[in-house]
Amino acid sequence: MTGASVEYRLTVTEGGQERLDVWVARQIDMSRSQVKQLIDAGFITVNQRQEKAGYRLRMGDEVFVTIPPPQETAVKPENIPLEIVYQDAHIAVVNKPKGLVVHPAAGNWQGTLVNALLHHIGDLAGIGGELRPGIVHRLDKDTSGLMIVAKHDAAHRYFASELKQRRIRRYYTALVHGTVQHDHGTIDAPIGRHPKDRKRMAVVEGGRPAVTHFSVQERFQRHTLVECRLETGRTHQIRVHLSAINHPIVGDPVYGRKGDQLGATSQMLHAFYLGFHHLDGRCLEFRCEPPEEFLITVEKARQIS
Repeated sequence: MTGASVEYRLTVTEGGQERLDVWVARQIDMSRSQVKQLIDAGFITVNQRQEKAGYRLRMGDEVFVTIPPPQETAVKPENIPLEIVYQDAHIAVVNKPKGLVVHPAAGNWQGTLVNALLHHIGDLAGIGGELRPGIVHRLDKDTSGLMIVAKHDAAHRYFASELKQRRIRRYYTALVHGTVQHDHGTIDAPIGRHPKDRKRMAVVEGGRPAVTHFSVQERFQRHTLVECRLETGRTHQIRVHLSAINHPIVGDPVYGRKGDQLGATSQMLHAFYLGFHHLDGRCLEFRCEPPEEFLITVEKARQIS
């Protein structure tokens, strides 16, 4: 472990009969699951006795809480080039390059965005008891663009809630096959696992609600440059939705077309805009240009006559 533990001595002064885990979570701004972990590990006591998470508090009960220092994560820092667009004590906004996986996983513990963040960010306070960055929302490996990263639990919970309440604005630009006829449109189609290929997602009956708004930015002979705005955030949502209306993204190896990829080595999808209200109420907005390959591919589509 690293750092020092934090201790709270709390007294129930009103109400009573509330569950121990619920009450403590509200008092010290932690998630209920995190409080339960502390209770189960013996770090929370009531009147110097260890109680279960469902213990009903009484007036006058004294609750002693010890939050141990965050443990070092098993994931190792790596000096991977990374553009940090904005940073303060609570969050960082990064411009993720294409080809970079966000989370380490079995068989892929190195070379990820999290490895890079552990190297570049020096003031992580810990997420879920580990010294690691809190990923608020994800981008596919070959999707580039802006992401929010939380530095501590409270920031992670706040932005996760903002995302769930659809208050974080995320805009993408995509180069798609074919000529999109309508200047604006909304794709409202549920997404779930493909019934025959579990590695893919698809528009399926009974899937999770998914809504993507799009607008045409520029039309070419065989392709269209579109802007997409996410209302929900399902896995592969934009890629699946655009494919479902017969305008798959150029270079998409899973949902795209064979041939006519304009030399693209991955999907032409970039998260260029991110807007949100910070914990202190400030409205922050960020934009970043697509990577060079994206711009070159768009120019190739523009040159086709």
